[in-house]
Amino acid sequence: MSLETRYSNHPEDSKYYTTEELRAHYLIEKLFIEDQATLVYSHNDRIIAGGIMPVKEILELNAGKELGVKTFFERREAGIINIGGPGKITLDGTIYEMGPRDGFYIGMGAKEVKFESVDGSNPPKFYINSCPAHQAFQSRIITLEQANKVDLGDPKSLNVRTINQYVHPAVLETCQLVMGMTTLKEGSVWNTMPCHTHERRMEVYLYFDMSEDTRVFHLMGQPSETRHIVVDNEQAVISPSWSIHSGVGTGSYTFIWGMCGENIEFTDMDHVDIKDLR
Repeated sequence: MSLETRYSNHPEDSKYYTTEELRAHYLIEKLFIEDQATLVYSHNDRIIAGGIMPVKEILELNAGKELGVKTFFERREAGIINIGGPGKITLDGTIYEMGPRDGFYIGMGAKEVKFESVDGSNPPKFYINSCPAHQAFQSRIITLEQANKVDLGDPKSLNVRTINQYVHPAVLETCQLVMGMTTLKEGSVWNTMPCHTHERRMEVYLYFDMSEDTRVFHLMGQPSETRHIVVDNEQAVISPSWSIHSGVGTGSYTFIWGMCGENIEFTDMDHVDIKDLR
């Protein structure tokens, strides 16, 4: 298991970053590596985001010096969504079958968590978001059908989409993690616009389901000082609480969002009028 540390950045500093520096601070370029758990520990609300891709090996999450505890989930909870082939998660001896687009919530206190593939030629790709927790809630699978559905957008603004809320108060209890997957209708390319910030929570976006020549232009920064990062398939962007987080694709794509911070109110947003963007 690898765990890279990313430190928080002040918005005033980010104004002066080059493209290379923006990507180094905020973009997670490589998430899914064969038989590895590849994680990034961000000091933005201490979220951990990463990919777990078992092919031939059984992979396990361990706690290192970075976490300062005996087990990974001693003081953490996590949400997982499988964007690959069928797999299995073994949680303290109980095996859970994980199909494509299945989600899983792991509550604080889990001791042993293992990940494995069903078919090595079509391995699972477990995308994980984890954040600090103060209370143990029940771990469980959340299938795509069980996720809470919210339909939003308008064809005129090219943003018709379905928000699938997996780790959300409408589905289950958590400490501070909220996580889900948004699918766009054919012909829609904006994941959200007008955009917003939420000073009380940070967010991570994973973009996937993209063709080889598709890119997403992820908009970030303060509303009056916007920047962009060009994102390839299966790459993620760390979005601090002061930053907008909106994207537009050159073709179809899907994205997973995960949030943690002061509350778990999905609608707690500070909307930005398009005319105020710079």
